[in-house]
Amino acid sequence: MSESKTILIVDDEPYMIRLLQHHVERAGYQMVKAVNGREALEKVEAEKPDLIIMDVMMPELNGLEVLSQIRQKSETARLPVIIMTANAQRFTKEEAETAGVSAFLTKPFSPTQLMEEIRRQLGESEGSSIA
Repeated sequence: MSESKTILIVDDEPYMIRLLQHHVERAGYQMVKAVNGREALEKVEAEKPDLIIMDVMMPELNGLEVLSQIRQKSETARLPVIIMTANAQRFTKEEAETAGVSAFLTKPFSPTQLMEEIRRQLGESEGSSIA
């Protein structure tokens, strides 16, 4: 098996971080966490994750502001970013797409849905064609 990929999870809710950590680590990925937008940018720089899963609503910088800054740097411009939100208002989704989001998950989402999206963003397949 190839070297384990690193996923940065960014959420200000400890429960959500623990939930995501459980699924990500169980699937064999390394996990790094951040609890706000500023910390997320620091972790992107220091840890060089292969994928980011990030909440929209956070203190300091929201997920869309962080995404915008990630897309501005050439070394992270193509980094896959999955945005999560409990508040799936249409304008938020449009803003996320404009900012360059790779995928959009609405809370609550199923573990299966989460893992399929992670694999898809990392270019890994499990023979699953469920959309």
